[in-house]
Amino acid sequence: DAARWGYVPHNRADDVDPPHGTSPERQVWSPQQLRAFLTHVRDDRLYALWLLVATTGMRRAELAGLRWSDIDFGRARLTPRLPRVVVNYQVHESDTKTPSGRRSLALDPATLQALREHRRRQAEERSVIELADTNDLVFTWPDGRPLHPDLITDWFQRHAKRVVWERAGRTKVGLSPIRLHDVRHSYATAALAAGIPAKIVSERLGHANVQITLDTYSHVIPGLDEQAAATVARLILEGSE
Repeated sequence: DAARWGYVPHNRADDVDPPHGTSPERQVWSPQQLRAFLTHVRDDRLYALWLLVATTGMRRAELAGLRWSDIDFGRARLTPRLPRVVVNYQVHESDTKTPSGRRSLALDPATLQALREHRRRQAEERSVIELADTNDLVFTWPDGRPLHPDLITDWFQRHAKRVVWERAGRTKVGLSPIRLHDVRHSYATAALAAGIPAKIVSERLGHANVQITLDTYSHVIPGLDEQAAATVARLILEGSE
């Protein structure tokens, strides 16, 4: 207020609106590549985590901070409340990135079952191991210690490098290198390409508004445009001469 009223010095350069650069092209996996990755990690102890990021697009901090109390198994819904973020390698509990980040996500049957299996395995581990930490976190070390978010990223990269999948023509190749955060982009791209409304995708990703989703994934929209044109025309013209 004092700066606005002129009581204290004000740098007019702070009032400048910088130009918006073009958004970098997102590196994503196709649904077939995502499926190959999930098949590779099916027996991994953190399979439920990998499945969650692929089917919900949750952020790494949300996965690291997910608690059993955040999951409603009866209603098949999940609400991330306290993300665990990294600052100079130190982990801090934080509020959600935006108010819309505290959202309720519907879970598909396969993901819900994976979480049930993970909870059962975790209970077995804790029954035979002297716990170093008691908490409600979903993804921990066997002795209950919280996972450092950076380790989740490291493990993802190690798994991804080992995956071999079959492209069309039965050519076996490795997966293109992407970041863990790019799995979130892969989820969003697959959802939009499948015709899921951008508003729904935006809400599931926890974006502040749908415009962020449209700006981020505009490379998907042209394909949807042709698909929409053909679908609507077929609906209108079906049965006509």
